[in-house]
Amino acid sequence: MAPSGNVRHAAGSEPARGGAPARAVTRTLSDDPLGGTVRRTVLPSGLRVLTEAIPAMRSVSFGIWVAVGSRDETGPQAGAAHFLEHLLFKGTKKRSALDISAEIEAVGGETNAFTTKEYTCYYARVLDEDLPLAIDVMCDAVADSVLEPADVETERGVILEEIAMHDDEPGDEVHDLFARAVYGDHPLGRLISGTEETVTPMSRRQIQSFYRRRYTPPQIVIAAAGNLDHAVVVKLVRQALRGTPLDADPAAPAPHRAATPAVRTKPAATVVEPKETEQAHVILGCPGIDRTDERRFALGVLNNVLGGGMSSRLFQEIRERRGLAYSVYSYASQYADSGLFAVYAGCAPGKVDEVLELTRAELARVAAEGITEAELARGKGMSKGSFVLGLEDTGSRMSRLAKGELLYGDLMPVDELLTRVDAVTLDDVNALAAELLGRPMSLAVVGPFDEGAFSVSR
Repeated sequence: MAPSGNVRHAAGSEPARGGAPARAVTRTLSDDPLGGTVRRTVLPSGLRVLTEAIPAMRSVSFGIWVAVGSRDETGPQAGAAHFLEHLLFKGTKKRSALDISAEIEAVGGETNAFTTKEYTCYYARVLDEDLPLAIDVMCDAVADSVLEPADVETERGVILEEIAMHDDEPGDEVHDLFARAVYGDHPLGRLISGTEETVTPMSRRQIQSFYRRRYTPPQIVIAAAGNLDHAVVVKLVRQALRGTPLDADPAAPAPHRAATPAVRTKPAATVVEPKETEQAHVILGCPGIDRTDERRFALGVLNNVLGGGMSSRLFQEIRERRGLAYSVYSYASQYADSGLFAVYAGCAPGKVDEVLELTRAELARVAAEGITEAELARGKGMSKGSFVLGLEDTGSRMSRLAKGELLYGDLMPVDELLTRVDAVTLDDVNALAAELLGRPMSLAVVGPFDEGAFSVSR
Protein backbone atom coordinates (compact mmCIF):
# COMPACT_ATOMS: atom_id res chain seq x y z
CA MET A 1 0.00 0.00 0.00
CA ALA A 2 1.06 3.54 -0.59
CA PRO A 3 0.04 6.70 1.25
CA SER A 4 -3.25 7.87 -0.15
CA GLY A 5 -2.93 11.54 0.66
CA ASN A 6 -6.72 11.75 1.00
CA VAL A 7 -6.88 13.20 4.49
CA ARG A 8 -8.93 15.90 6.16
CA HIS A 9 -7.64 17.19 9.47
CA ALA A 10 -10.13 17.58 12.28
CA ALA A 11 -9.91 18.34 15.99
CA GLY A 12 -6.46 18.93 17.47
CA SER A 13 -3.26 20.05 15.86
CA GLU A 14 -0.53 18.00 14.22
CA PRO A 15 2.63 17.50 16.27
CA ALA A 16 5.85 19.10 15.23
CA ARG A 17 7.92 16.97 12.87
CA GLY A 18 9.45 14.11 14.83
CA GLY A 19 7.78 15.26 18.07
CA ALA A 20 4.89 14.08 20.20
CA PRO A 21 1.50 15.84 20.29
CA ALA A 22 0.70 17.79 23.43
CA ARG A 23 -2.87 16.50 23.22
CA ALA A 24 -4.81 13.95 21.23
CA VAL A 25 -4.75 14.62 17.49
CA THR A 26 -7.63 13.38 15.36
CA ARG A 27 -8.07 13.26 11.61
CA THR A 28 -10.77 11.86 9.36
CA LEU A 29 -9.75 9.77 6.39
CA SER A 30 -11.85 10.15 3.26
CA ASP A 31 -15.24 8.49 3.53
CA ASP A 32 -15.09 5.21 1.67
CA PRO A 33 -18.04 4.49 -0.65
CA LEU A 34 -17.50 0.78 0.04
CA GLY A 35 -17.37 1.22 3.81
CA GLY A 36 -17.83 3.74 6.57
CA THR A 37 -16.10 6.80 7.93
CA VAL A 38 -12.54 6.10 9.05
CA ARG A 39 -11.00 8.27 11.75
CA ARG A 40 -7.58 8.22 13.41
CA THR A 41 -6.50 9.70 16.73
CA VAL A 42 -2.96 9.88 18.05
CA LEU A 43 -2.90 10.05 21.85
CA PRO A 44 -0.16 12.06 23.59
CA SER A 45 1.57 8.78 24.52
CA GLY A 46 2.00 7.90 20.84
CA LEU A 47 -0.66 5.18 20.89
CA ARG A 48 -2.95 5.34 17.85
CA VAL A 49 -6.69 4.65 17.68
CA LEU A 50 -8.39 4.00 14.33
CA THR A 51 -12.06 3.30 13.79
CA GLU A 52 -14.41 2.64 10.93
CA ALA A 53 -18.02 3.52 11.70
CA ILE A 54 -20.46 1.17 9.94
CA PRO A 55 -23.96 2.02 11.26
CA ALA A 56 -25.62 -0.86 9.38
CA MET A 57 -23.76 -3.39 11.54
CA ARG A 58 -24.91 -4.52 14.99
CA SER A 59 -21.48 -5.78 16.04
CA VAL A 60 -18.04 -4.29 16.63
CA SER A 61 -14.61 -5.87 16.28
CA PHE A 62 -12.00 -4.35 18.56
CA GLY A 63 -8.30 -5.16 18.28
CA ILE A 64 -5.06 -4.18 20.00
CA TRP A 65 -2.13 -4.58 17.62
CA VAL A 66 1.48 -4.46 18.76
CA ALA A 67 4.38 -3.97 16.32
CA VAL A 68 6.28 -6.87 17.86
CA GLY A 69 6.63 -10.35 16.42
CA SER A 70 8.93 -13.33 16.41
CA ARG A 71 11.51 -11.57 14.25
CA ASP A 72 12.10 -9.11 17.10
CA GLU A 73 13.46 -11.83 19.36
CA THR A 74 17.08 -12.77 19.93
CA GLY A 75 18.02 -16.44 19.62
CA PRO A 76 17.55 -17.26 23.33
CA GLN A 77 14.24 -15.33 23.28
CA ALA A 78 12.79 -17.34 20.41
CA GLY A 79 9.11 -17.84 21.21
CA ALA A 80 8.85 -14.95 23.71
CA ALA A 81 6.28 -12.98 21.69
CA HIS A 82 4.08 -16.06 21.33
CA PHE A 83 4.58 -17.00 25.02
CA LEU A 84 3.45 -13.51 25.99
CA GLU A 85 0.38 -13.77 23.77
CA HIS A 86 -0.70 -16.76 25.88
CA LEU A 87 0.04 -15.09 29.20
CA LEU A 88 -1.80 -11.80 28.72
CA PHE A 89 -5.15 -13.55 29.05
CA LYS A 90 -4.15 -15.20 32.36
CA GLY A 91 -4.94 -12.34 34.69
CA THR A 92 -4.41 -8.70 35.66
CA LYS A 93 -4.51 -6.74 38.91
CA LYS A 94 -8.29 -6.44 38.45
CA ARG A 95 -9.30 -9.69 36.75
CA SER A 96 -8.49 -13.38 36.86
CA ALA A 97 -8.21 -15.49 33.72
CA LEU A 98 -11.76 -16.69 34.33
CA ASP A 99 -13.00 -13.11 34.71
CA ILE A 100 -11.46 -12.12 31.36
CA SER A 101 -13.12 -14.92 29.43
CA ALA A 102 -16.39 -14.99 31.40
CA GLU A 103 -17.12 -11.27 31.10
CA ILE A 104 -16.90 -11.39 27.29
CA GLU A 105 -18.67 -14.74 26.90
CA ALA A 106 -21.50 -13.60 29.18
CA VAL A 107 -22.56 -11.14 26.47
CA GLY A 108 -22.05 -13.62 23.63
CA GLY A 109 -18.73 -12.16 22.56
CA GLU A 110 -15.50 -13.85 21.61
CA THR A 111 -11.83 -13.10 22.21
CA ASN A 112 -8.64 -14.42 20.70
CA ALA A 113 -5.07 -13.50 19.81
CA PHE A 114 -2.36 -14.44 17.35
CA THR A 115 1.33 -13.83 16.84
CA THR A 116 3.07 -13.38 13.49
CA LYS A 117 6.66 -12.69 12.53
CA GLU A 118 6.12 -8.92 12.60
CA TYR A 119 3.19 -8.16 14.90
CA THR A 120 0.87 -9.53 17.60
CA CYS A 121 -2.90 -8.98 17.79
CA TYR A 122 -5.41 -9.31 20.64
CA TYR A 123 -9.04 -8.91 19.61
CA ALA A 124 -12.67 -9.21 20.65
CA ARG A 125 -15.94 -9.24 18.73
CA VAL A 126 -19.10 -8.19 20.55
CA LEU A 127 -22.51 -6.64 20.04
CA ASP A 128 -22.28 -2.88 19.57
CA GLU A 129 -23.88 -2.23 22.95
CA ASP A 130 -21.14 -4.26 24.67
CA LEU A 131 -18.19 -2.40 23.15
CA PRO A 132 -17.43 -0.50 26.40
CA LEU A 133 -17.01 -3.84 28.18
CA ALA A 134 -14.77 -5.24 25.43
CA ILE A 135 -12.54 -2.16 25.48
CA ASP A 136 -12.17 -2.28 29.27
CA VAL A 137 -11.40 -6.01 29.36
CA MET A 138 -9.00 -6.08 26.41
CA CYS A 139 -7.09 -2.95 27.42
CA ASP A 140 -6.76 -4.29 30.96
CA ALA A 141 -5.42 -7.64 29.71
CA VAL A 142 -2.86 -6.18 27.30
CA ALA A 143 -1.72 -3.25 29.44
CA ASP A 144 -1.65 -4.65 32.95
CA SER A 145 -1.06 -8.40 32.98
CA VAL A 146 0.64 -9.64 36.15
CA LEU A 147 2.37 -12.70 34.62
CA GLU A 148 2.05 -14.84 37.73
CA PRO A 149 4.85 -17.45 38.04
CA ALA A 150 2.28 -20.27 38.26
CA ASP A 151 0.65 -19.09 35.03
CA VAL A 152 4.03 -18.97 33.29
CA GLU A 153 4.57 -22.63 34.14
CA THR A 154 1.05 -23.62 33.11
CA GLU A 155 1.32 -21.90 29.75
CA ARG A 156 4.83 -23.26 29.20
CA GLY A 157 3.26 -26.72 29.26
CA VAL A 158 0.49 -25.62 26.90
CA ILE A 159 2.98 -24.15 24.44
CA LEU A 160 5.17 -27.24 24.50
CA GLU A 161 2.07 -29.27 23.66
CA GLU A 162 1.30 -26.82 20.86
CA ILE A 163 4.81 -27.26 19.47
CA ALA A 164 4.45 -31.05 19.64
CA MET A 165 1.07 -30.85 17.90
CA HIS A 166 2.63 -28.72 15.17
CA ASP A 167 5.30 -31.38 14.66
CA ASP A 168 2.49 -33.89 14.08
CA GLU A 169 1.10 -31.76 11.24
CA PRO A 170 3.48 -32.24 8.30
CA GLY A 171 1.38 -29.96 6.10
CA ASP A 172 2.20 -27.11 8.47
CA GLU A 173 5.74 -28.20 9.26
CA VAL A 174 6.84 -28.06 5.63
CA HIS A 175 6.16 -24.30 5.49
CA ASP A 176 8.47 -23.70 8.44
CA LEU A 177 11.05 -25.98 6.85
CA PHE A 178 10.92 -23.94 3.66
CA ALA A 179 11.29 -20.63 5.53
CA ARG A 180 14.35 -22.03 7.28
CA ALA A 181 15.79 -23.13 3.94
CA VAL A 182 15.49 -19.59 2.56
CA TYR A 183 16.32 -17.52 5.66
CA GLY A 184 18.57 -19.83 7.63
CA ASP A 185 19.30 -18.49 11.13
CA HIS A 186 17.67 -15.12 10.44
CA PRO A 187 14.62 -14.55 12.70
CA LEU A 188 12.31 -14.81 9.67
CA GLY A 189 13.45 -18.42 9.37
CA ARG A 190 12.54 -19.35 12.95
CA LEU A 191 9.35 -20.88 14.31
CA ILE A 192 6.97 -18.27 15.70
CA SER A 193 6.26 -20.55 18.65
CA GLY A 194 9.92 -21.06 19.45
CA THR A 195 11.22 -24.56 20.06
CA GLU A 196 11.32 -26.90 23.02
CA GLU A 197 14.95 -25.88 23.52
CA THR A 198 14.11 -22.16 23.81
CA VAL A 199 10.71 -22.30 25.52
CA THR A 200 11.67 -24.77 28.28
CA PRO A 201 14.35 -22.58 29.95
CA MET A 202 12.63 -19.22 29.33
CA SER A 203 12.13 -17.46 32.67
CA ARG A 204 9.35 -15.22 33.88
CA ARG A 205 11.92 -12.41 34.19
CA GLN A 206 12.84 -12.75 30.50
CA ILE A 207 9.19 -12.64 29.46
CA GLN A 208 8.42 -9.72 31.78
CA SER A 209 11.39 -7.79 30.39
CA PHE A 210 10.26 -8.47 26.81
CA TYR A 211 6.74 -7.36 27.74
CA ARG A 212 7.65 -4.02 29.26
CA ARG A 213 10.37 -3.12 26.74
CA ARG A 214 8.30 -3.98 23.69
CA TYR A 215 4.71 -3.20 24.65
CA THR A 216 4.94 0.59 24.69
CA PRO A 217 2.33 3.09 23.43
CA PRO A 218 4.27 4.19 20.31
CA GLN A 219 4.32 0.53 19.18
CA ILE A 220 0.59 -0.02 19.63
CA VAL A 221 -2.36 0.53 17.30
CA ILE A 222 -5.92 0.06 18.50
CA ALA A 223 -8.47 -0.53 15.76
CA ALA A 224 -12.24 -1.00 15.82
CA ALA A 225 -14.88 -1.41 13.14
CA GLY A 226 -18.66 -1.64 13.29
CA ASN A 227 -21.51 0.37 14.78
CA LEU A 228 -19.50 2.81 16.89
CA ASP A 229 -18.67 6.44 17.55
CA HIS A 230 -15.01 7.34 17.20
CA ALA A 231 -14.94 9.92 19.97
CA VAL A 232 -16.57 7.48 22.38
CA VAL A 233 -14.04 4.75 21.51
CA VAL A 234 -11.13 7.12 22.12
CA LYS A 235 -12.63 8.21 25.45
CA LEU A 236 -13.17 4.61 26.57
CA VAL A 237 -9.64 3.60 25.56
CA ARG A 238 -8.13 6.47 27.52
CA GLN A 239 -10.22 5.58 30.55
CA ALA A 240 -9.27 1.90 30.34
CA LEU A 241 -5.54 2.68 30.09
CA ARG A 242 -5.48 5.29 32.83
CA GLY A 243 -3.06 4.29 35.57
CA THR A 244 -1.59 1.36 33.60
CA PRO A 245 1.94 1.13 32.15
CA LEU A 246 0.45 2.26 28.82
CA ASP A 247 -0.62 5.55 30.40
CA ALA A 248 2.81 6.91 29.54
CA ASP A 249 4.69 10.15 28.97
CA PRO A 250 4.26 12.00 25.66
CA ALA A 251 5.94 10.31 22.71
CA ALA A 252 5.65 10.16 18.96
CA PRO A 253 4.20 7.04 17.29
CA ALA A 254 6.86 4.60 16.14
CA PRO A 255 7.36 4.60 12.36
CA HIS A 256 6.35 1.48 10.52
CA ARG A 257 9.06 -1.15 10.21
CA ALA A 258 11.77 -0.04 7.81
CA ALA A 259 12.13 -1.85 4.50
CA THR A 260 15.93 -1.58 4.38
CA PRO A 261 18.43 -3.12 4.49
CA ALA A 262 17.07 -6.12 2.64
CA VAL A 263 17.27 -9.47 4.42
CA ARG A 264 20.07 -11.68 3.17
CA THR A 265 18.71 -15.04 2.02
CA LYS A 266 20.49 -18.38 1.70
CA PRO A 267 21.57 -19.93 -1.62
CA ALA A 268 19.00 -22.31 -3.06
CA ALA A 269 18.95 -25.52 -1.03
CA THR A 270 17.02 -28.72 -0.50
CA VAL A 271 15.89 -29.69 2.99
CA VAL A 272 14.16 -32.95 3.84
CA GLU A 273 12.44 -33.90 7.09
CA PRO A 274 12.20 -37.71 7.10
CA LYS A 275 8.82 -38.71 8.50
CA GLU A 276 6.70 -41.82 8.04
CA THR A 277 3.64 -40.14 6.56
CA GLU A 278 1.04 -41.43 4.14
CA GLN A 279 1.37 -38.27 2.08
CA ALA A 280 4.44 -36.27 1.08
CA HIS A 281 4.37 -32.49 1.50
CA VAL A 282 6.57 -30.43 -0.79
CA ILE A 283 7.27 -26.73 -1.27
CA LEU A 284 9.28 -25.34 -4.16
CA GLY A 285 10.02 -21.64 -4.08
CA CYS A 286 12.36 -18.69 -3.85
CA PRO A 287 12.80 -15.25 -2.23
CA GLY A 288 10.06 -12.89 -3.35
CA ILE A 289 9.45 -9.16 -2.93
CA ASP A 290 8.75 -7.03 0.15
CA ARG A 291 5.33 -5.64 0.95
CA THR A 292 6.03 -2.07 -0.21
CA ASP A 293 7.37 -3.13 -3.62
CA GLU A 294 5.26 -1.45 -6.32
CA ARG A 295 5.14 -4.79 -8.15
CA ARG A 296 3.06 -6.40 -5.39
CA PHE A 297 -0.14 -5.87 -7.37
CA ALA A 298 1.38 -7.63 -10.37
CA LEU A 299 2.55 -10.40 -8.03
CA GLY A 300 -1.01 -10.89 -6.82
CA VAL A 301 -2.18 -11.37 -10.40
CA LEU A 302 0.71 -13.73 -11.20
CA ASN A 303 0.01 -15.79 -8.10
CA ASN A 304 -3.67 -16.13 -9.03
CA VAL A 305 -2.80 -17.34 -12.52
CA LEU A 306 -0.18 -19.85 -11.37
CA GLY A 307 -1.82 -21.41 -8.34
CA GLY A 308 -4.37 -19.11 -6.75
CA GLY A 309 -7.55 -21.03 -7.46
CA MET A 310 -9.23 -23.94 -9.20
CA SER A 311 -8.77 -22.30 -12.60
CA SER A 312 -5.03 -21.76 -12.07
CA ARG A 313 -2.43 -23.44 -14.24
CA LEU A 314 -0.97 -25.64 -11.51
CA PHE A 315 -4.33 -26.79 -10.16
CA GLN A 316 -5.58 -27.62 -13.63
CA GLU A 317 -2.43 -29.47 -14.69
CA ILE A 318 -1.55 -31.34 -11.51
CA ARG A 319 -4.94 -32.08 -9.97
CA GLU A 320 -7.61 -31.80 -12.63
CA ARG A 321 -5.82 -33.31 -15.64
CA ARG A 322 -3.51 -35.80 -13.93
CA GLY A 323 -4.98 -36.41 -10.47
CA LEU A 324 -1.56 -36.32 -8.84
CA ALA A 325 -2.45 -34.26 -5.76
CA TYR A 326 -5.47 -33.27 -3.77
CA SER A 327 -4.00 -29.92 -2.73
CA VAL A 328 -1.74 -27.76 -4.87
CA TYR A 329 -1.41 -23.98 -4.74
CA SER A 330 1.03 -21.10 -4.92
CA TYR A 331 1.38 -18.31 -2.40
CA ALA A 332 3.34 -15.16 -1.63
CA SER A 333 4.43 -14.03 1.85
CA GLN A 334 5.60 -10.45 2.23
CA TYR A 335 7.51 -8.73 5.02
CA ALA A 336 8.93 -5.26 5.52
CA ASP A 337 12.22 -6.11 3.85
CA SER A 338 11.78 -9.49 2.20
CA GLY A 339 9.29 -11.98 0.85
CA LEU A 340 8.71 -15.52 -0.36
CA PHE A 341 7.05 -17.01 -3.40
CA ALA A 342 6.33 -20.73 -3.39
CA VAL A 343 4.26 -23.64 -4.63
CA TYR A 344 2.91 -26.25 -2.21
CA ALA A 345 1.66 -29.73 -3.08
CA GLY A 346 0.54 -32.69 -0.99
CA CYS A 347 0.72 -36.01 -2.84
CA ALA A 348 1.54 -39.69 -2.52
CA PRO A 349 5.27 -40.20 -1.94
CA GLY A 350 5.62 -42.08 -5.20
CA LYS A 351 4.24 -39.11 -7.16
CA VAL A 352 6.60 -36.43 -5.81
CA ASP A 353 9.02 -36.62 -8.73
CA GLU A 354 6.27 -36.14 -11.30
CA VAL A 355 4.65 -33.30 -9.33
CA LEU A 356 7.97 -31.50 -9.02
CA GLU A 357 8.76 -32.02 -12.69
CA LEU A 358 5.42 -30.56 -13.75
CA THR A 359 5.72 -27.67 -11.32
CA ARG A 360 9.22 -26.75 -12.49
CA ALA A 361 8.12 -27.00 -16.11
CA GLU A 362 5.14 -24.70 -15.55
CA LEU A 363 7.21 -22.12 -13.66
CA ALA A 364 9.83 -22.18 -16.42
CA ARG A 365 7.13 -21.82 -19.09
CA VAL A 366 5.60 -18.77 -17.44
CA ALA A 367 9.03 -17.25 -16.87
CA ALA A 368 9.89 -17.64 -20.55
CA GLU A 369 6.53 -17.03 -22.23
CA GLY A 370 4.51 -15.04 -19.70
CA ILE A 371 0.75 -15.28 -19.24
CA THR A 372 -2.08 -14.50 -21.66
CA GLU A 373 -4.45 -11.53 -21.82
CA ALA A 374 -7.31 -13.78 -20.71
CA GLU A 375 -5.30 -14.94 -17.71
CA LEU A 376 -4.41 -11.34 -16.89
CA ALA A 377 -8.10 -10.39 -16.81
CA ARG A 378 -9.00 -13.40 -14.70
CA GLY A 379 -6.12 -12.82 -12.28
CA LYS A 380 -7.09 -9.17 -11.81
CA GLY A 381 -10.72 -10.10 -11.25
CA MET A 382 -9.71 -12.62 -8.60
CA SER A 383 -7.56 -10.04 -6.81
CA LYS A 384 -10.31 -7.43 -6.74
CA GLY A 385 -13.08 -9.83 -5.84
CA SER A 386 -11.23 -11.54 -3.01
CA PHE A 387 -10.26 -8.19 -1.50
CA VAL A 388 -13.75 -6.68 -1.58
CA LEU A 389 -15.49 -9.88 -0.46
CA GLY A 390 -12.99 -10.08 2.37
CA LEU A 391 -14.37 -6.81 3.75
CA GLU A 392 -17.83 -8.18 4.41
CA ASP A 393 -17.40 -8.44 8.19
CA THR A 394 -16.22 -6.14 10.96
CA GLY A 395 -13.22 -8.32 11.82
CA SER A 396 -11.64 -8.00 8.39
CA ARG A 397 -12.31 -4.26 8.34
CA MET A 398 -10.73 -3.86 11.75
CA SER A 399 -7.68 -5.80 10.56
CA ARG A 400 -7.41 -3.63 7.46
CA LEU A 401 -7.29 -0.46 9.56
CA ALA A 402 -4.61 -1.81 11.86
CA LYS A 403 -2.42 -3.29 9.14
CA GLY A 404 -2.60 -0.11 7.06
CA GLU A 405 -1.37 1.92 10.03
CA LEU A 406 1.07 -0.61 11.46
CA LEU A 407 2.62 -1.98 8.28
CA TYR A 408 2.35 0.90 5.80
CA GLY A 409 1.88 4.07 7.83
CA ASP A 410 -1.38 4.93 6.06
CA LEU A 411 -4.61 3.44 4.77
CA MET A 412 -5.16 3.01 1.06
CA PRO A 413 -8.82 3.61 0.12
CA VAL A 414 -10.59 0.62 -1.37
CA ASP A 415 -11.21 2.39 -4.68
CA GLU A 416 -7.54 3.29 -4.99
CA LEU A 417 -6.48 -0.28 -4.34
CA LEU A 418 -8.88 -1.57 -7.00
CA THR A 419 -7.53 1.06 -9.40
CA ARG A 420 -3.97 -0.11 -8.72
CA VAL A 421 -4.96 -3.67 -9.57
CA ASP A 422 -6.74 -2.53 -12.73
CA ALA A 423 -3.58 -0.67 -13.77
CA VAL A 424 -1.48 -3.86 -13.85
CA THR A 425 -0.45 -4.62 -17.43
CA LEU A 426 0.55 -7.80 -19.20
CA ASP A 427 4.10 -6.44 -19.44
CA ASP A 428 4.14 -5.83 -15.67
CA VAL A 429 3.22 -9.41 -14.88
CA ASN A 430 5.46 -10.98 -17.49
CA ALA A 431 8.49 -8.93 -16.48
CA LEU A 432 8.00 -9.93 -12.84
CA ALA A 433 7.48 -13.57 -13.84
CA ALA A 434 10.70 -13.60 -15.84
CA GLU A 435 12.65 -12.21 -12.88
CA LEU A 436 10.99 -14.05 -10.01
CA LEU A 437 10.46 -17.47 -11.54
CA GLY A 438 13.93 -17.46 -13.04
CA ARG A 439 15.52 -17.39 -9.59
CA PRO A 440 17.13 -20.52 -8.12
CA MET A 441 14.49 -22.50 -6.24
CA SER A 442 14.73 -24.04 -2.78
CA LEU A 443 12.91 -27.27 -2.03
CA ALA A 444 11.43 -28.40 1.29
CA VAL A 445 10.03 -31.93 1.72
CA VAL A 446 8.37 -33.69 4.63
CA GLY A 447 7.69 -37.37 4.08
CA PRO A 448 9.10 -40.90 4.02
CA PHE A 449 12.40 -40.02 2.35
CA ASP A 450 16.07 -40.08 3.31
CA GLU A 451 17.72 -36.70 3.82
CA GLY A 452 19.75 -37.17 0.63
CA ALA A 453 16.84 -38.28 -1.51
CA PHE A 454 16.49 -34.96 -3.30
CA SER A 455 18.78 -32.40 -4.86
CA VAL A 456 18.09 -28.80 -5.87
CA SER A 457 18.01 -29.80 -9.52
CA ARG A 458 16.02 -33.01 -9.14
